[in-house]
Amino acid sequence: MNSLPTLRVFVVDDEAPARKKVVRFLSRDPDVSVVGEAANGREAIRGIRQTRPDLVFLDVQMPGMDGFDIIRSLDMDPNPRVVFVTAHDEYAIQAFDVHAFGYLLKPFDESRFKKVLADAKRHLSKDGEAEVSANLKRLLAEVQRRQQHPARLLVQQKDRAFFLPLHKIDWAESERNYLNLHVGDQTYTIRGTIEGLEEKLDPSHFLRLNRSSLVRIDFIRELQNWFHGEYKVVLQSGATLTWTRRYLNRHPELLQKL
Repeated sequence: MNSLPTLRVFVVDDEAPARKKVVRFLSRDPDVSVVGEAANGREAIRGIRQTRPDLVFLDVQMPGMDGFDIIRSLDMDPNPRVVFVTAHDEYAIQAFDVHAFGYLLKPFDESRFKKVLADAKRHLSKDGEAEVSANLKRLLAEVQRRQQHPARLLVQQKDRAFFLPLHKIDWAESERNYLNLHVGDQTYTIRGTIEGLEEKLDPSHFLRLNRSSLVRIDFIRELQNWFHGEYKVVLQSGATLTWTRRYLNRHPELLQKL
């Protein structure tokens, strides 16, 4: 006699074809039981609370409540394990890797789906409920910090002022109580600290290199090995900065690719 399915799964995606695709792939695994589906946040919260699944396949980008809003609203103990389903989002993928969560990058095929499902099963068998909840809280906190970052900065130059989009900053350096913001061929000087600027910037796009400078990651041309495990950072403009040991652990996912 065959044993009953051991893994209870709930699927959330606002796009019906994508949701049905996940359900179809799940139905081919004899160890899985799909206990519910939802097309929006309210349905997802209600369904997950009622069915209490072991695992949730959760679309990140949805109108109204996104996947992270749903998790915040569940308030369950224990939390189900989550596999995030997302369109291309480099920041989200880095966050999932750092905090040990599986993800499916749209569009995905059955081979990739089977691998992610197998990984989720292994995590469920070895991870304690406390560890899963702690990882989830850290992930949500990081996402919230990112969502709170302002999109622009007020720059005053002599008798005029304008809003500078933060994503246009190539790199910045501190000089006493002032900051020099390098934007293309222009340099703007504002009052402030490098710590204050760092808090306003999206950590998925900007990298603190040392006590006095930070840079937009896409503006880095190359890294060169330096003394004591440090790096010389060559920028697209030709400027060279030092990535010191104190700040190397800020972006471990970047170092893993070196």
